[in-house]
Amino acid sequence: MAGVIEPALQAAEIARSTARPTSDPTAYDLYLRALPILFSASREIPQALKLFEEAIERDPHYGPALAWAAFCHYRRCLDARSDDPAADRRKGVDLARRALQVVSDDPGTIANAALALGYFGDDLGAMMALVDRALTLNPSFARGWHISGTLKLWAGQPDLAIKHVEASLRLSPRARVGMAFSLLGAAHFVNRRFEDAVPKLLLAIQEDANYPPPYRSLAACYAHMGRIDEAHAVVARLRTITPLVVPDELPLRDPEQRELFLSGLRLAAGEPE
Repeated sequence: MAGVIEPALQAAEIARSTARPTSDPTAYDLYLRALPILFSASREIPQALKLFEEAIERDPHYGPALAWAAFCHYRRCLDARSDDPAADRRKGVDLARRALQVVSDDPGTIANAALALGYFGDDLGAMMALVDRALTLNPSFARGWHISGTLKLWAGQPDLAIKHVEASLRLSPRARVGMAFSLLGAAHFVNRRFEDAVPKLLLAIQEDANYPPPYRSLAACYAHMGRIDEAHAVVARLRTITPLVVPDELPLRDPEQRELFLSGLRLAAGEPE
């Protein structure tokens, strides 16, 4: 039952935080239908994206829908479930930039657009500044702190990432926390605190068994700890979700952290260095 109620609660909180809903009631209805689907499970993201796209067709200037659609394209690439990553990248960047053009004061739209653009290669410093602005507009915006933590991790600042993700969990304890624990585990991992990373990553997998990132971090973590059999077992589970074990692209900007992750994951997957 919690798996049904919690995504609905989280979606309701986000819908209430939207500064100005569209004047098109059908577009708003499509948007509200998409949010709980988006938060229910990783595999449901294409269905949520379809609803956001329908909302955008009705109102091309609907900022929150534009930003969430950009987020969906980011997740399709992150989760390795995209049939055409280059097309998802182009669409995600276009949608995020359109969202920022039409909305200047909605923290959720600003933060979601910044997250997508940061993943797709825009300057992380500029994207973190956008999220800082969103948090200035609403210092109690839990998702904003979560996104800030994500960008801090990508920028090579794992301690700040942990601080900001933990702040998001304090502000919104009812939210689904799988992605938060995935981030916390990854931050401990790149700091080489492997023993601290493992329990966080196991919790992330427990909440959403179809979300690939914590499997990758956990496999790399086990490999660097010398727990090779366990690393192989995690990779075997990951292969039931996606054929892409070692990602072609990583959002981590720090070269040493990238290599730590990739070398561990290659070892876990039995691939040559």
